Amino acid sequence: MAAKTRNLRQRALAGDIVSGALVFECFTPGIGQIMKNAGCEFVLYDMEHAGLSIETLKMLCATCSGIGIEPMVRVPRGEYHFMARALDVGARGVMVPMVESKAQAQAICEAMRYPPQGRRGAAFGFAHDHYLSGNVLETMKNADARNLVIAQIETERGLDAVDEIAAVKGIDVLWVGHFDLTNFLGIPGEFDKPAYIAALQRIVAAAKRNKKGLGFMPASAALTAQYRALGFNVFGAGTDQAILTSGVAAILTPLRK
Repeated sequence: MAAKTRNLRQRALAGDIVSGALVFECFTPGIGQIMKNAGCEFVLYDMEHAGLSIETLKMLCATCSGIGIEPMVRVPRGEYHFMARALDVGARGVMVPMVESKAQAQAICEAMRYPPQGRRGAAFGFAHDHYLSGNVLETMKNADARNLVIAQIETERGLDAVDEIAAVKGIDVLWVGHFDLTNFLGIPGEFDKPAYIAALQRIVAAAKRNKKGLGFMPASAALTAQYRALGFNVFGAGTDQAILTSGVAAILTPLRK
């Protein structure tokens, strides 16, 4: 299948480079278009740390419609009501934090896929299918083929179970939650420690064995290059508030000399 005809999920699984941004603070109607202008293919809105509501997420997903950028979301935890509601209001991918077992990974995939693959509840003519009527079998098939399932590996328990998690059918991307991972390894923020480097190698190996994508949030061009060299292919720039802060500070630098 030619790259240009594959959807974002298929490309992530194939190891193609997929680039986007994580948004924690700038929940404005224009942010999807702004990120599109910056070269992003997806924008991932955060519900874990940033206080984003489901109503605002619905609006943000709508503003991405038709402009060539996929709206995604990180839910607070891997519970059905977070994941299924996010998909119903229009998210095209869901990131789940702190995935720690095969059973959790299986439950996540069930919540995000329609029967017979999963147990996602059916509601048609809503935001996720653009309020259209039509062939419900095709609607379900298309959604299951399109919606990206991202499991965050960011605890010592997730690391211990990473091979089993990666082997679960329906998990598309293993995403390294790098700061939490160092926290749970007992080395907060020390990304050059052998324990963290070994953890990365283990996650990369599990993803490659199981033909899954590898995701990371780089905060600089140097980190993007570093993790690309390690084999990562799904990148979400962040954080938006840090990027905004550094950009404004750079403009005002001459005033401080």
